[in-house]
Amino acid sequence: MQSAFAWSLCLAAGVVVSSLVPLGAARSQADFTVADLAAPRAMFDRLPEWGKRANWAHLNSFEAFVLFAPAALLCLIAKVDSSAAIAAAWAYPALRLAYIAAYVTNLPPLRSLCWAGAMTCTGLLYLEGLKGL
Repeated sequence: MQSAFAWSLCLAAGVVVSSLVPLGAARSQADFTVADLAAPRAMFDRLPEWGKRANWAHLNSFEAFVLFAPAALLCLIAKVDSSAAIAAAWAYPALRLAYIAAYVTNLPPLRSLCWAGAMTCTGLLYLEGLKGL
């Protein structure tokens, strides 16, 4: 089941890329022009409220991925075969995708639960990976 960690890593990277979809939609509503490429952060004030949340969700996706990727790689290197770690590896991308949806649609309790769940998955992968070394 080593492939679970590799696939989870690929899916988690895909979630980071998919976080661009709502952000792109928000930018199109904010009348994004080629001139905005000179200062893309300057158009933030023109984004609708949900678009601002989409931007924050996108930024947080990178922050969370930077924590998750080493944990998944550690499990790959340590040849972890724990069913809890495998479940956490599969749950992480789903929780992160749900986090983005909850953030954009302004559902703070669900967003917080998804964030905490994904961070728990990451922590579990670190623990199992370190035990496997």
